Amino acid sequence: MEMPINKDPALLMHVDLNSCFAIIEQQANPLIRNQPVAVAAYDTPAGIIIASSYEAKALGIKLGVSVREAREIYNGVHILTPDPEKYFDAHKRFSKILSKYSDKVWAKSVDEFLIDFKGSNYLRDGLSLRDIGHMIKRDVKDYLGEYVTINVGIGNNPFLAKLAAGLNKPDGMDLIDHNNILEVYKKISLVDLPGINFRYEARLNLAGIYSPLDFLNSPVFKLKDEVFKSINGYYWYLRLRGYLIDNIDYKRKSFGNQYALGHKTRDQKELSRLLMKLSEKTGRRLRAKRFYAKGIRLYLRFEDGSYFNRSKTLNYPIYASLDIYKSAYRILESINIISNVREMSVSVFKLSSKDPEQLDLFNGYPRSVDGLAEFSDTINDRYGEYTLIPALMANMEDLIIKRVAFGKNQD
Repeated sequence: MEMPINKDPALLMHVDLNSCFAIIEQQANPLIRNQPVAVAAYDTPAGIIIASSYEAKALGIKLGVSVREAREIYNGVHILTPDPEKYFDAHKRFSKILSKYSDKVWAKSVDEFLIDFKGSNYLRDGLSLRDIGHMIKRDVKDYLGEYVTINVGIGNNPFLAKLAAGLNKPDGMDLIDHNNILEVYKKISLVDLPGINFRYEARLNLAGIYSPLDFLNSPVFKLKDEVFKSINGYYWYLRLRGYLIDNIDYKRKSFGNQYALGHKTRDQKELSRLLMKLSEKTGRRLRAKRFYAKGIRLYLRFEDGSYFNRSKTLNYPIYASLDIYKSAYRILESINIISNVREMSVSVFKLSSKDPEQLDLFNGYPRSVDGLAEFSDTINDRYGEYTLIPALMANMEDLIIKRVAFGKNQD
């Protein structure tokens, strides 16, 4: 029996900043407003664009284009390198605004939030979510700047709310529920659906599914047994109909740092130094949130396009940067590196709270290396980043500088 479209009230709101990094730079500098602006990881010709303004996107200067290609498209484009403190400040201001309207606010990334308005006092006052969306837009102008715009999407589940937020960029606001969901699906393509990329589109096409309406009308057994070959087919069946099946849980699952090497190398000594700094940055974030970790992951992407990705579950908790480094280095030294490394990342997972304190199994006291790590953090917090560092990190101040993650960001 086919399940009907969910007719419950749409109480979830997805909000994101338009062209986040670029528009924040334009807000900070009125001279580059209404002009093509691109933020690149590096401003060298081979640097990759990570964000662009709507003016730049209209010219074809988009995510993944190199600085060289961007200048070939339009030589007058303003190329900027990231300024993380600006973006983190905007993130905090954005979060503070949204927290006025609900106590159920989840940061999905530095520029995206999901808000649950179930039980909100604002709705009890007779306001609609569209009314609240307009209020949030005004608050953004007041607290982030008059040039900053946001998209607002309202839906029964996170999927529809995110889809609604992307229908009319920039500065749009849309609601998708049982009244208009079929009309929306008629007007968009499969890759417009959040979570459906070109690879999934090809898989759906092979099963005779060419549009969102085809997707919606596919029987659950076909999605489960033929297309996805897993329970994911059933989840998509419900998700497309507006049911809340996605677990809204943005609790911290891991900490990590990534670095694109300006000077690509396969030298083990040089890589180990970079690994130490990535481990220190990861450790600082882990300790700031008071977590232990029992999992370590090392990822390398090579100049020839291949990659290495290995994770390991440990039988002991790690907390100090030195322990993170040692665990990651054991993986690194097991690899036969035959091509220059162009990208490296270290992450820790299987987190558990450090509070209450976990005592050492053998002597009943916290490990001294953990205490030393916390002392080092205190010194660096007070006197500046990297005041006290491992010897292996000497003279690395300009390497692996602070960046903003594109994924979930809760720090």
